[in-house]
Amino acid sequence: MADTILAPEDAKAFLARPIDPGTRIGHVHLKVADIERSLAFYCGVLGFELTARYGTQAAFFSAGGYHHHFGINTWESKGGHPPPPGTTGLYHSAILYPTRRALADALRRLIAAKVPLDGASDHGVSEALYLRDPDENGVELYWDRPRDQWPKKPDGSLEMFTKWLDLEDLLKEPAVA
Repeated sequence: MADTILAPEDAKAFLARPIDPGTRIGHVHLKVADIERSLAFYCGVLGFELTARYGTQAAFFSAGGYHHHFGINTWESKGGHPPPPGTTGLYHSAILYPTRRALADALRRLIAAKVPLDGASDHGVSEALYLRDPDENGVELYWDRPRDQWPKKPDGSLEMFTKWLDLEDLLKEPAVA
């Protein structure tokens, strides 16, 4: 069918174009073993708001009144186990916080709930906390520095890195009221 729409040389040029810069990731939908346990983590610990529920098998939650940033279900996974290491699947979902102060608030929530971190990194462009949800799905909580503060190489291209994030310094941010 594609051959009837685009000539091969046109298809190559078409595929070389980048995606529309206004494109955003709308939501993540996870298979979980236990809806209540996952809601306790995502809504209770992280603070998302439950927006919809489909009985005992699925739930949706978001920040700021959006219809849903996350969906969770047990349709194929009720009582299941995480995939073993060495298999393919989701590495982590990343939740973008609007400010460093909001990320510090997220860290305080994790500390209060005794949720351990897998890591904490300064990437130059962003600062990130890494952890696992109750089903061992990777979760990244991060904020982006303003673009004019992103590190650049001498040629002007982006120069990301991974350094340890100073959590004590992050916690110096004022608490969110």
